[in-house]
Amino acid sequence: MPSRAGFLALAPHRSSTAALLADAARRRSMEVAVLPVGAVPDRCRGRGDAHYYGGPRFGARVARALGVALLEPDDGWLDGLPYAFTGRRVSRVPLSEARRLPGPLFAKPPTDKSFPAAVYGSGADLPPAATGDPLVQVGSVVTWAEEFRLFLLDGETRTGSRYAVHGLLDAAPLAGDPQESAVRAFTRRLTASCGDTLPGAVVVDVGRISPPARSAGAGSWAVVEANMAWFSNVYAADPGGALDVVLRSAGPVGLVSERDLEFWRAGPV
Repeated sequence: MPSRAGFLALAPHRSSTAALLADAARRRSMEVAVLPVGAVPDRCRGRGDAHYYGGPRFGARVARALGVALLEPDDGWLDGLPYAFTGRRVSRVPLSEARRLPGPLFAKPPTDKSFPAAVYGSGADLPPAATGDPLVQVGSVVTWAEEFRLFLLDGETRTGSRYAVHGLLDAAPLAGDPQESAVRAFTRRLTASCGDTLPGAVVVDVGRISPPARSAGAGSWAVVEANMAWFSNVYAADPGGALDVVLRSAGPVGLVSERDLEFWRAGPV
């Protein structure tokens, strides 16, 4: 029977973020359940109040039974942004074409984790594909001085966290960070210009690119990438604010807004 406060379904693989979100959900009197690896239990099916947090493969298996719509940014979102927001050349090309590119270059799979996202000496160093000729996201190499994760709801930053400094994990809340005002200002410019190209609930990572050697500049702000909120680490962000975004990003199919239909992972059934 549906709960007035709603129901949060978690994938079987637990994480620190899942635990934080579960605690935040319980504080709102939401029901929380870890789904089994097998079939979705009858008590969790078709309730009309379900939300999901967990991995994309498991999510694809259970979303329909839960009655949940998984929203995610388009695979080509980053390479479609203006240079003013990327600060570097980014594109998606078939792996066979990427293998012919000179280096160094940054490369990653647009959606899965079929090979590590990393800087490669040249395209020839990229690992072979398991099947076919998949698209690979490639970009010029930049050095990130600091990187931040932002949980956005209808273009508003609900919460955020620094997660890396000079490429090393270093989580701290966005609130009170010396770069908070710069991060928020850049994000406002991004959402004002390109907000309609993202789901209403999404996670966007931004960062400050280190200036060239011997430069007196402070570096430039740019987008790192965008991710689905229902499978994003909160790092040091406020779990309650992050939960606001997660619930919208993977919630009841009947509540998907018209603007978000194009970002529905599987599309209406």
